[in-house]
Amino acid sequence: MKRDVPAEHTGIAKYNAAARASSATVIGHYSTSFGLAARLLAPRVRGQVRTIYALVRVADEIVDGAASQAGVSVDGQRELLDALERETTQAIVTGFSTNLVVHAFAATAREARIDASLTKPFFASMRRDLDPSPFDAAGVAEYIYGSAEVIGLMCLRCFVQDTPRTKEDLEVLETGARSLGAAFQKVNFLRDLAADRDALGRNYFPGVNLLTMTETQKNELLDDMDADLDAAARVLPMLPVGSRRAVTAAHHLFARLSAKLRVTPARALMSARVRVPDPEKLMIALTASFGPGAWKR
Repeated sequence: MKRDVPAEHTGIAKYNAAARASSATVIGHYSTSFGLAARLLAPRVRGQVRTIYALVRVADEIVDGAASQAGVSVDGQRELLDALERETTQAIVTGFSTNLVVHAFAATAREARIDASLTKPFFASMRRDLDPSPFDAAGVAEYIYGSAEVIGLMCLRCFVQDTPRTKEDLEVLETGARSLGAAFQKVNFLRDLAADRDALGRNYFPGVNLLTMTETQKNELLDDMDADLDAAARVLPMLPVGSRRAVTAAHHLFARLSAKLRVTPARALMSARVRVPDPEKLMIALTASFGPGAWKR
């Protein structure tokens, strides 16, 4: 007699589970900070956000690390990125990909209504990293939108998928998501000055000579980052409780990084990457989980 097999262990359900597991593996290997914050998300949203992170990480490795170290030329990297975008777009339409990371992302995109209005600018920014021409202010703003702000918007669509909002509330939430994404990216730009300049030949702060950056210039950059963090903080109470703790933890972590960058001499940023020690990260996560308002709906 043939033994019954649970539906979740067969066909597309089993494939979906394998795809989600592959995304969790990516985040586990690449990010302790993001991984820690993601653990505070409600289970369904946690899995979805991991799929977003995994796709973003694979694209980033094409233009920033693994592909070039494997000997892939710049033209080859561009072809790989183009192929990844095509496959992602197709998978969102069909609901299937032979690439497990793409498949997992596409399932999330179909559930949370993430579409080409967000994926297209993301891939455009990744493609910009293969262009050696210097950035101007407008170019940096466009790059930050595609590489970071749209990631915030993707995550937001996961956060609110089960809690319908008015158009006005959604616009406020989207502004906050963009501000937080921009703050994350700008803080990382400042943390990664040496690697971006020496290894990748990039300067995301047009008009600033990284080798002679003054304390005044550094603090002006941080003022801009802190303004983004403040704008995002005002929106945190509007998030569903299943997402609020995680986003609050991520916000507090980057606020702490900004504070540490304030007290780090500008000249030191070209030789050392500012970080928050793991025990302090854990305390930030615990505070976000159990602090005032963490559990209010």
